[in-house]
Amino acid sequence: METPGSQTSLHRANLERVVRAVRMAGSLTQAEIARSTGLSAATVSNIVRELKEGGTVEVTPTSAGGRRARSVSLSGDAGIVIGVDFGHTHLRVAVGNLAHQVLAEESEPLDVDASSAEGFGRAEQLVNRLIETTGISPGKVIGVGLGVPGPIDVESGTLGSTSILPGWTGINPSEELAGRLGVPVYVDNDANLGALGELVWGSGRGVRDLAYIKVASGVGAGLVIDGHIYRGPGGTAGEIGHITLDESGPVCRCGNRGCLETFAAARYVLPLLQPGHGPDLTMERVVQLAREGDPGCRRVIGDVGRHIGSGVANLCNLLNPSRVVLGGSLAEAGELVLGPIRDSVSRYAIPSAARQLSVLPGALGGRAEVLGALALVLNEMGDSTLLESTLPAATPAFT
Repeated sequence: METPGSQTSLHRANLERVVRAVRMAGSLTQAEIARSTGLSAATVSNIVRELKEGGTVEVTPTSAGGRRARSVSLSGDAGIVIGVDFGHTHLRVAVGNLAHQVLAEESEPLDVDASSAEGFGRAEQLVNRLIETTGISPGKVIGVGLGVPGPIDVESGTLGSTSILPGWTGINPSEELAGRLGVPVYVDNDANLGALGELVWGSGRGVRDLAYIKVASGVGAGLVIDGHIYRGPGGTAGEIGHITLDESGPVCRCGNRGCLETFAAARYVLPLLQPGHGPDLTMERVVQLAREGDPGCRRVIGDVGRHIGSGVANLCNLLNPSRVVLGGSLAEAGELVLGPIRDSVSRYAIPSAARQLSVLPGALGGRAEVLGALALVLNEMGDSTLLESTLPAATPAFT
């Protein structure tokens, strides 16, 4: 029996610290593990050897600073995670391992008016198809990350009011999908998952404080503070789209007037251009036309950028992030939208906060949310469970 403060319990805690560091980073050298965990190099070396012998980690030769080193990552056999992303018009699923390798990925159209039962049925089919395609044993799946385009109530786990999937309000997405797949399901909104995806795989790598801004049919933000998603006590942190820009502006779906969303979201922006570009105009097409030189589309994208920049300036003054990542199709406009965002930040943010901020386009495009769903599982899964599945019950007492 392990007792608090015993050599056995201390060793177990050190094992979990090393596994957690590797799990979150994907791969680390032993020196990086020592720095991130505060353990000595000798202790890390011993723990890595034990984890390797138990099949929990894999060690491969690499180089760091011109010197030979050993890179440590979780074993591909230690478990499989799945990401599921429900969007405005799509369903996307990805399969990955604990070493942050994406093994398979597929998307298909999804009718926004589909019932939740139909949506989850489609997700179940796509997950099973990808597992079969990759030849993975279903028993290797240890968790699923699920992204939905709406707020999740922290206490009940139910989906709040959303105009994107109106027939889904009040359901518990985690319970719905877990009942179909038979494994734990972790759920979050799409903006938070976009932030996680960019933090782990994309433009947020190397920073611990960032805001991911997603502009689509609505406007939302995923906030990362000290390396962790900040959700707030009710799960609604990051609703940047409802910052008031003009008290006399258009009525927003939230009931207020002049919210940022009413100046930047696709549902409000596209009607400005449809008279001259047709009723089937999309934001993707607007971006394409702007890049080709269309003056109306360039003007609208510039205006949207300046409005987003006002919201970002408020974030800078409140949270002082080191990086803002713009996601969604609007990010494909590049400097046509990023330049105006930076101009507004420079004008409205505290100078010291503006100087420290970098504004970048997302690197993952439409994949950010589904990769973030994979990262969500890696964040939420327990290290004890992973160790118990790979290591013998008894472990040496060295620390």
